[in-house]
Amino acid sequence: MGHTATAQAGSGGLTATEHRLANGLRVVLSEDHLTPVAAVCLWYDVGSRHEVEGRTGLAHLFEHLMFQGSHQVHGNGHFELVQGAGGSLNGTTSFERTNYFETMPAHQVELALWLEADRMGSLLAALDEQSMENQRDVVKNERRQRYDNVPYGTAFEKLTALAYPEGHPYHHTPIGSMADLDAATLEDARHFFRTYYAPNNAVLSVVGDIDPDRTLAWVEKYFGSIPAHDGKQPPRDGSLPGTIGGQLREVVEEDVPARALMAAYRLPHDGTREADAADLALTVLGGGESSRLHNRLVRRDRSAVAAGFGLLRLAGAPSLGWLDVKTSTGVEVHDIEAAVDEELARFAAEGPTAEEMERAQAQLEREWLDRLGTVAGRADELCRYAVLFGDPQLALTAVDRVLDITAEEVQAVAAATLRPDNRAVLVYEPTGAPEAGNDEEEEAGQ
Repeated sequence: MGHTATAQAGSGGLTATEHRLANGLRVVLSEDHLTPVAAVCLWYDVGSRHEVEGRTGLAHLFEHLMFQGSHQVHGNGHFELVQGAGGSLNGTTSFERTNYFETMPAHQVELALWLEADRMGSLLAALDEQSMENQRDVVKNERRQRYDNVPYGTAFEKLTALAYPEGHPYHHTPIGSMADLDAATLEDARHFFRTYYAPNNAVLSVVGDIDPDRTLAWVEKYFGSIPAHDGKQPPRDGSLPGTIGGQLREVVEEDVPARALMAAYRLPHDGTREADAADLALTVLGGGESSRLHNRLVRRDRSAVAAGFGLLRLAGAPSLGWLDVKTSTGVEVHDIEAAVDEELARFAAEGPTAEEMERAQAQLEREWLDRLGTVAGRADELCRYAVLFGDPQLALTAVDRVLDITAEEVQAVAAATLRPDNRAVLVYEPTGAPEAGNDEEEEAGQ
């Protein structure tokens, strides 16, 4: 086995070791005997940013195809074997990665590793027109249910298309278009798999009640013979100027329950101090019921039933600050927008108070602890930092970097970015029947 292990490093007693197989697969192990469970997480360095025009949605389609059987596991067998062993499993696709994960009773970890290795090494043996058509229909139905046929369902897609210009790798979302899903061929899928589903384009983490030596031996046994593939091209450049330089705007008239103001602000790339400062700024402004926008719009003015502001962290392109306000009955969007701009301008001029900084940092620390507090969450974070930033150990110390940010840094990033000329705006106007909104307080949505 060709591998190297780093010295253990951690935070709060958490540790992780790193290894690499001869075929390039990176392996991260984190031993934790608190409960008799373990998580297996596999991140492939492929997402919608790797797709080309006319073939959007392939990364997400392939996430589904990976559950359609492999050489030794037919049909729905992956689900049946994991769930039959008392485990849970799923997979997700984003702009920047595709991940697959299982949480198992500790004595069933070998099964999860064998299943992941079997489909990494032999999926093409089972991929045929029937499975392709089956999952194409599943994804198209998912698009209808989650995007096209629900109130505000297309907001993410529309705002992303506004915030990132035509031709930018993040201009389209992972779900893809109906036309491109229809156009995808079996050969497109096979080429996609050969290019991206290789061990040297993946990170495997195993976290929980494990014996590291035995686990590493299983990884070598099942993954070690899978050949590497060198045909992957780097994703297209996602860099953009620091600010948009002018407000972009679209009005959407749909059958929605209430008027809505949504906006995406261009913010610093993930992995920087500026991104952590932006996260704190948005937490103060719109992170829950103690935030400034909730207190102003929902509690004081009663002009909105929900107001949230959160950060979509992206490593390969500018991150997005995501504003989402649902209005109360009869309130006009321009009144909401004026109040939002007033609060953002005041924050940029004055910065957060000491109490707000303490509360925001505590909130982000709690979220970090929640993620690392479960074996599945820790496995996912270790993969994330390994794939996007090259170092899984950063997952164990991420909160230290947030706690090191000063109020002055938070104010500076807010003043530089949370401005009307640095946002894409989506306004929803209800059609048909009068608005059915109400004045009751609701939890802020982000």
